[in-house]
Amino acid sequence: MLTVTAAAQSSFSLFGVVTDVNEEALSGATIIIHPLQKGTSTNELGEFQFTKLPKGLYSVTVSYVGFNSVEDSVFIDRDTEYNIQLEPTELLLEEVLVSYNLAEEAKREQTLNVEVVNEQFLKENLGGSLMKSLDRLPGVSTIDIGSGHSKPVIRGLGFNRVVVVENGIKHEGQQWGADHGLEIDQYAIDHLEVIKGPASLQYGSDAIAGVVHVQQNKVPEKYSLTGRADLTGKTNNNLIGASFLIEGRKDWLYGKLQTTILDYGDYRVPTDSVDIYSFRAPLSNQLLRNTAGYDRNFHLGLGILKSGFHSKFYVSSINSKSGFFANAHGLEPRNVNTDLHDASSRDNYYPYQKVNHTKVINTSSWVTGDLRLTSNLGFQHNLREEHSEYVSHGFMPPMFPDTMSFDSDLERGFEKYIYSGNLEAEYDLSGNTSITGGLNSEFQNNKIDGFGFIIPAFKQFTMGAFAIAKRSVSERSILQFGLRFDHGNISIKEYYDWFQSPVNDEGTETEYLLRAQALDRNFSNFSWSLGYNINPDHWLIKMNVGKSFRMPIAKELAANGVNYHHFSYEVGDPDLSAEESYQLDAGLEYSRDKFTVGVTPFLNYFPNYIYLNPTPEHDRLYGNGNQVYEYTQSEVFRYGGEIHSHFQVTQNWQLGFMGEYVYSKQLSGIKKGFTLPFSPPASALLNMKFVQPAFRSLQNLYASIDLKLVASQTNIVPPEEPTDGYTSVNLGLGGEIPFGKQAISVTMQIQNVLNEKYFNHTSYYRLINVPEPGRNFVLNITIPFKSEL
Repeated sequence: MLTVTAAAQSSFSLFGVVTDVNEEALSGATIIIHPLQKGTSTNELGEFQFTKLPKGLYSVTVSYVGFNSVEDSVFIDRDTEYNIQLEPTELLLEEVLVSYNLAEEAKREQTLNVEVVNEQFLKENLGGSLMKSLDRLPGVSTIDIGSGHSKPVIRGLGFNRVVVVENGIKHEGQQWGADHGLEIDQYAIDHLEVIKGPASLQYGSDAIAGVVHVQQNKVPEKYSLTGRADLTGKTNNNLIGASFLIEGRKDWLYGKLQTTILDYGDYRVPTDSVDIYSFRAPLSNQLLRNTAGYDRNFHLGLGILKSGFHSKFYVSSINSKSGFFANAHGLEPRNVNTDLHDASSRDNYYPYQKVNHTKVINTSSWVTGDLRLTSNLGFQHNLREEHSEYVSHGFMPPMFPDTMSFDSDLERGFEKYIYSGNLEAEYDLSGNTSITGGLNSEFQNNKIDGFGFIIPAFKQFTMGAFAIAKRSVSERSILQFGLRFDHGNISIKEYYDWFQSPVNDEGTETEYLLRAQALDRNFSNFSWSLGYNINPDHWLIKMNVGKSFRMPIAKELAANGVNYHHFSYEVGDPDLSAEESYQLDAGLEYSRDKFTVGVTPFLNYFPNYIYLNPTPEHDRLYGNGNQVYEYTQSEVFRYGGEIHSHFQVTQNWQLGFMGEYVYSKQLSGIKKGFTLPFSPPASALLNMKFVQPAFRSLQNLYASIDLKLVASQTNIVPPEEPTDGYTSVNLGLGGEIPFGKQAISVTMQIQNVLNEKYFNHTSYYRLINVPEPGRNFVLNITIPFKSEL
């Protein structure tokens, strides 16, 4: 629908609303106008606006994931209202290639490579954790900690080199630990983006490898009350779970309430024993003893939506308890009471971890004329406790003293308070140029407790400022440049042992040993990025070059203790410099109506990469001679990339292919010539999917098969071991069952169909030869409801 308003002026506005066939607003739809190559997205009400447009004839492209794109011509000689209605596409979104859907015009404005994920993708690929559900995306893998926890790896880099953002605020937990999962509820996600490549420009330190941006930005319809119940079951670890959501809106005020409850038992692996170095640990019924646990999550949201103003408040509490594999913790994997652990597959005994992560976030935006302001304020409280039976290590007293301030079974406790604030302004200078500037700040206060020590207490403050300019230099090309400055301070508190140790060979003199010295370090750095996109006809070509950086974390600067999970003693270096990274990213994609193929290569250079290096030394004070690992820096060169293709064979049959490869080499230091730890092997995924929009009373039916081929990984860093390649098969099936005016969604998976025994090279348990979970049947049922207020 086209409406015009006469006015005597030299520049004009184009505005309107994007809806579906039911006249429901489509939030996040993309509108691009040519020849200015200027784009925007609809807000929560489906509204969009362009300003300062010269008189002339324009081509308008409107797109939204899962809907047919619309291309139209509009002549503008006055302020013009342009409303668009999109129809659902007959081609169901091939979720394995979610970021390469032909309707996804938004990525044409991105100079970095971006993957986009929606709720349906997560349901069809439901894993034990959010990141496990995402590891089918090209260039994305995980470090798995059992069946319920994992952390992201992007192009072979993880830990504090990947930033996770939730509702505009950087998620901060204890992500330095390989056994520390991500405290995010995957049932409470509306939309998610994975940015591959250095994103320090907008997100600051730690975004060297990329960003996982989690969003809950869905706004209910006016005067509506809606909700859903997600019911989940899994056979491998006998998981039973449910997530309940209710949300409503009364004119300008809306809110939501959601809770998730999961309970699971020990998970099953396709082997009867596990070789832990020189000891073979037998398994009862192929169950990895003591890996059971639960999740209890709560979410509350409240929003205010007025003309030109939108403010959202989020409160969440993520709570979990999960056991560590009993034979893989501590100094004596042999000394495990197997009768106790194997009596039930759902019990938790020592060792186990309890985690609570609380967030309070406010996101507000103001739009006036050509200016858009956005603010993010956040508070987080992360409490992690690792419990195990008290055992005297080294010179610890044989019996736990009753005078200590912590419980005898608290091995390690970490409590972190995080305060965050962001401010961003976007200004449209002209019809083809825009500038975005922003400020980010964060303060962390991390406390420690327990009888075991690995990192000291610390306080950390960071602040950064950035500016990004984007210009459409031609009808189909965009140039973007950005600059950022960051400053950070970390103040580490000294730590002494709570017990005395001998300081002479005779053992006649003892004292409380200093494990971490007081340290105060400042780091400052400039980051920059230059990107160019050009989109001739059916091609998408992009290139981005940039510099990013990362502050050393407390563990890298001041660790001095036993890692009981890796049977190692880790030592930090207080003199480490800030890590810097230079990277070149490129993208080349060709698309036709039924066919898409593309490649996304990258080159990456670190002059001072920080890593944990094994030494020939062994600890004598805190255990049975654990090998000493020291943090150090070296020059590193990396390259690799991803390839993808998608072919619509017929109206019902789709074929997909993805491949990824990463190569790393240290160019200096003690490990010159070696790769980097946790380097993922080359892999490929072949997918075939059958879709049927309707069959009798059923809707949106699909059936799919994935064949994953993973190469062997022989390019390793000791004490890593070579990992054989493997082939795995997964099946998927789903559809919708009409239920009144709603539809019940059913998705089913069979993971590891052939129950193959294989090892994941990036798994946390790979060092002790624990294979990946065996065959797993997954069922998820979504029951929605809707009424009017």
